[in-house]
Amino acid sequence: MLVEMREQADKVIARCRYLAQFTEEPGQIKRTFLSPAMRECMQTVQGWMEAAGIQVVTDAAGNLRGRYPGASSTSLMIGSHLDTVPNSGAFDGVLGVMMGLALIEALEGEKLPFAIELAGFSEEEGVRYSLPFIGSRALVGRLDAELLETKDGDGISLARALTSFGLDPSRLDRCVLSDDVAAYLEFHIEQGALLESEDKSLGVVQAIAGQSRAEITFAGRARHAGTTPMRLRNDAVAGAAEWISEVERVALTTPGMVATVGDLRTHPGAGNVVAGQLRASLDVRHGEDAVRHQAVDHLLAEAASIAKRRGLATVSKMLMDQPAVTMDARLCRLAQDAIRGIGIEPLSMVSGAGHDAMILAERVPSTMIFLRSPGGISHHPEESVRAEDVRNALAAGLAFLRNFDSYCALPILKEQSTPHV
Repeated sequence: MLVEMREQADKVIARCRYLAQFTEEPGQIKRTFLSPAMRECMQTVQGWMEAAGIQVVTDAAGNLRGRYPGASSTSLMIGSHLDTVPNSGAFDGVLGVMMGLALIEALEGEKLPFAIELAGFSEEEGVRYSLPFIGSRALVGRLDAELLETKDGDGISLARALTSFGLDPSRLDRCVLSDDVAAYLEFHIEQGALLESEDKSLGVVQAIAGQSRAEITFAGRARHAGTTPMRLRNDAVAGAAEWISEVERVALTTPGMVATVGDLRTHPGAGNVVAGQLRASLDVRHGEDAVRHQAVDHLLAEAASIAKRRGLATVSKMLMDQPAVTMDARLCRLAQDAIRGIGIEPLSMVSGAGHDAMILAERVPSTMIFLRSPGGISHHPEESVRAEDVRNALAAGLAFLRNFDSYCALPILKEQSTPHV
């Protein structure tokens, strides 16, 4: 078994690195929603899935959906996303899809008491439309008419992008998970350094932190940098800088909170002009929604207060308010027992990053297994994974599959059905 897991782990890593060649920009990994690079990636993954005996379709949201038949229609979904951020690494998202595929291949045609559905989500990162989780939203019925009118940077609506890709937006209702799906399992690199700091190979995610995203615009008056005295300036950048310091202070003094201002855009954006306008992003995350909301309310009020004192104006726009999501307790115990069964003690974790599991959890019991991220590096070309951790995750995954029928109280089996896509 150890030799087989070593070979499977090496294959998983090699496949992730192979898929990295499908990119929109040579010299870096960038694969966004419904891009030509995404089509090529999906075609390759579909070929691997079909070779493993998986029935594959592309649903109306562009998700790659496969089904490995079992003795009943009840199924376990395993999945993650196939898109990337710009200048990404090779493992974020894709690793979870390749892990699911490897587990099915390891069964060597064996039929379990339940089916396995393998999902490669078309979009999770929110790059093209500044709207994350497009793929998994479709599975819980949250890709509505309003979202379909969202436009990308080129003015192309989401509905038009789907149509241009050969998909039919009117069939999005068929993407929704059927009642046969009993649970969702996602493997993912941690994207942080906690597992490494604890010298742990694997962790089980108990909850995913809630997220608030906003855009704050500071508006002053553009003036000549050489002729405008400091006391007469209405400098949008200076006001934003004071506010950013408050963002950092709040996060540092609130246990469990992270807050980030990651995108600043000035106008007119010249080195010899006092900026008349600055747009800033705000990302606040915490495991407790009340704490997060209180922090966001304070920061928005503080932006207005700083602006008033400096003779500026502010406009704030909320872009996202994603509640914290607790993973299913029984499913988490199943994952923990599976990991302990291979001789490893898992770390119980809260994920600061958002994942498709937090969307799927709205409809089905869900859990995640994290793999150690060397150096805590992710969303970067140096992102990597250890082969031993992939081996451990595969072994734990097989143990999870062997015990999943008890979670579903099988065999109280239903007649086998076709994928609901």
